[in-house]
Parts: sequence; structure tokens; C-alpha cells
Amino acid sequence: MLKSLLGLAVFAASFAAGSTFAAEGPKPTIVLVHGAFADASSWSGVIAKLEKDGYPVVAVANPLRSVKGDGDYVRRIVAGLKTSVVLVGHSYGGSVISEAASKGGNIKSLVYVAAFAPDVGESALALTGKFPGSTLPPTLAQPVELADGVKDLYIQQSKFHDQFAADVPAKDAKLMAATQRPVTDFALGQANSNAGWKDISSWFVYGDADKNIPPETLAWMAKRANSKETVVVKGASHVVMVSHPGTVAKIIEAAAQ
Repeated sequence: MLKSLLGLAVFAASFAAGSTFAAEGPKPTIVLVHGAFADASSWSGVIAKLEKDGYPVVAVANPLRSVKGDGDYVRRIVAGLKTSVVLVGHSYGGSVISEAASKGGNIKSLVYVAAFAPDVGESALALTGKFPGSTLPPTLAQPVELADGVKDLYIQQSKFHDQFAADVPAKDAKLMAATQRPVTDFALGQANSNAGWKDISSWFVYGDADKNIPPETLAWMAKRANSKETVVVKGASHVVMVSHPGTVAKIIEAAAQ
């Protein structure tokens, strides 16, 4: 009799656990979109923490050519996934995820990491100048001339650490400077034709020592988007996901739930 009761108890506990798992379902895929002057490796620390917690992750190689083209590229990647998606953008990548996201698809939430969240008709360049504080323009290197008058932009390697990643160890910042990917001036100046944050819930995280996008601008965009949660990291630079991967992973996981 005792064995029967114990067996029944084990079965009931197993069934309850299985029911809970079934109710939770599979975790959403986290799609990470890097911004200008960076690459997908800038998410490495965040990826390690997300994968440890059981989240599938895709770090997109953002073309950095145009908001419309980059947004369409990310949209196609997301559409090819068979799970729900948390779409995460850093810096200019925020413009891209805003362009790519639309209601009714498999994107359940948006996370802006020191990122632009433009409205329709706004560009990253215009938002940068909305409030004072950006020191980026004087740190840019000589533009690389492309076809049709478009230019590729880089940050001077000697100024990269202080401007872009001041709270990252110097040796790491030096590597980031050498491997930075350029963005076109056209991309930074192109206005968004979609503002995904208007229809999809959003979360924001940024540093109060950001020198690329003024913190006042970041706070204003978060408030305008009715951010579900906004985390401001004291002393963090523009690459808050590199210097504080745990904090960024935590807010992504909040958006995933």
C-alpha cells in the first residue's frame, strides 16, 4: 500500500512538472543586431549568458548600408525562424529593428541597447543632434568614398577607446577599433519608414556615460516608446553590452518572458 502511494505521488509530481514545462513552451530565439563601428562579436558576453540560460541566439551580421535594406535583411532572417523572437538592437541597430518589426509576425518584443528608436520620418543622425552631448563627429576618420557619392564612416582608431568604449579594457578596445565595421553616411541619414516600437512592447538599457548618443536622447526615446523597463547603467559607455553583459542579458530575458 505504501509503495502504491509513493508511486502515485511520484507520478503526480512528474505530471505536474511536465504540465508546467508544456505550459511554458519553448523559449524565444534572441536575435541580436549590432550597430555601426561594431560587429556581431560585440554580443559575445551577452550570448554566453543567454545560452547558459537556455535561449537560442542568432547574432546577425548587420550590413550597415541603409535602414531600409538592413531592415529588410533582418526581417527575412526573423521570418525564417520557427519560434517567437526577441529582437535586440544596439546603436544604429535600433533603427534597423524598428524598421524590421511589425505587428502580427513572430516578434514578441524589442530591446534597445544604447540604441536609436526612431519614429517614421526620423533618422539616426537627426536623433543624435536632438540633445547636446555627442562627441562622435570630430573622432571620425577620413570617409571612404563609394559609388554614387555615398561614404563609409569609421572612428579613428586612436580615438576609439575614449569615444566608443571608455569602460572597456584598453587591449579589448584596441581590438574592437581594428575590427570595427563601417556604416554608410546614407544609412545614418536615412529616415525610418516604420516604427516597430509603436506596436510591439519595448525595453531599454543604456549607459549614462554614452558619448555617441546623448543619454538625454536615449531617455527621451525610451519614454516616448512607453518602455516596459528602462535600465540606466552608471558609468557605462556606448558599448554597454560589452562592459556589462550580465545587465544587458537580464533585460533581454525580461523581454523574453
